[in-house]
Amino acid sequence: MVTVKQVVKGEENIDRKKFLDELKRKNEKYGFMRSIEPESNEKDGDLENLPFIVKDAICKEDRITSAGSSIIENYRPVFSSTVVERLEDEGGEYIGKSNQDEFGFGTFCTNCAFETPKNPHDPERVVGGSSGGAGACIAAIDQPLISIGESTGGSVTNPAAYNGVVGITPTYGRVSRHGLINYANSLDKIGVMAEKVYGAAKGLEIIAGEDENDHTTVEGAVPAFSENLDKKESLKIAVPKQYLELEGLEEGVRQNFERSVEIMEEQGFETEEVDIPLLDADYSVPAYYIVAVSEASTNLAKYSGIRYGLEKDPEQFEDFNSYFSEIRSEGFGEEAKRRALLGTYTRQAGYRDQYYIKAAKVRQKLINQLKEVFEQYDVIMAPSMPNIAPKIEEAESMSPEKVYAMDACTVGPNFAGVPMVSVPNGKSEGMPTGLHIIADHFEEQKILDTALTYQEVSDHE
Repeated sequence: MVTVKQVVKGEENIDRKKFLDELKRKNEKYGFMRSIEPESNEKDGDLENLPFIVKDAICKEDRITSAGSSIIENYRPVFSSTVVERLEDEGGEYIGKSNQDEFGFGTFCTNCAFETPKNPHDPERVVGGSSGGAGACIAAIDQPLISIGESTGGSVTNPAAYNGVVGITPTYGRVSRHGLINYANSLDKIGVMAEKVYGAAKGLEIIAGEDENDHTTVEGAVPAFSENLDKKESLKIAVPKQYLELEGLEEGVRQNFERSVEIMEEQGFETEEVDIPLLDADYSVPAYYIVAVSEASTNLAKYSGIRYGLEKDPEQFEDFNSYFSEIRSEGFGEEAKRRALLGTYTRQAGYRDQYYIKAAKVRQKLINQLKEVFEQYDVIMAPSMPNIAPKIEEAESMSPEKVYAMDACTVGPNFAGVPMVSVPNGKSEGMPTGLHIIADHFEEQKILDTALTYQEVSDHE
């Protein structure tokens, strides 16, 4: 397979027709694209002629951007997101939008309003969520490609692991969210998926940086992540016992992770089991979901049939409340309705202190615990997901509680806003598994270097 590195270094030309033919053919089989609307780009840069795909929640001027929801099914933004503009400024060619869970609400990409994408390794299985289409297209297409996803509680790591690709989620504030249809404002992070570590590093390098349209972005120059990539020669690696003792951790996933640790130890790296109490699923999962649904319910309030998306004749309704309820009942899927209700409840006077404020305090304490670990260790390593991608039928029959529990490996670091990367580390029952590498805030270079080290010393494709 041609790597992104070969393309951006000018060592390989891209056959645009061949790429689009394969994309359309594979999409008919796996359904990972929401729309295919390719644009040519005459700009020169590090990504000259390189195709890129973005998640359906990331705006591209005059291109369908529906965040996986029927309520804004035909929405065409009047501007492009900062990340799209930066990719195009470097010569990247926009191809289209990838399918996703509605507004990012899902673990398996089975909450899509338009089509449930299928895993390229086994079409009976899920692709992971919510950036499922973004991960599946990398796995399916035997052509150079960068795919842009977005993570709130693990939505880059999850599909990267399930599809056997590399996915990096940056520090909160590293990448502008301008032009992103938000899920939860204090948690959302735009990330990159690619075939290899270099591609993810290059993509992040281009989209990162301060943006006057997003005041949560950090000041300062962006490191040259791809140019600075270098194998590590000494590392102290922490392995949280909370993940090793996780209920539901599949044996094949455990074996692949233990082998990954052994591989790093064989390189002379020091690994040690550590205790990070608030990574326990009994704390991290409920605390994360309280904050996430609270912020989500606020963001969903604007979809009322007045300025955005689905509309009806207001003369047919007695008052605004009945109009508003009809629009949202028809336009939202079941999971969106569930999260809107849960979030509204946790924000109510009388419940805010009991739920939202308490969850916010848990987040700060978790950050403090992680900081203590990173004072002694370079990175944390863990399984990316506790299981392989389940069958679509199985995923659709899971209770909401069981689905939320699947996020136990990813919500903790996402909740804390630290950077993480998932890199393929083998297969179980013929399906990919992932190795999760996590570091302190703004230590993306460290996790990319560690991922590169693992990628080069292991034999996993």
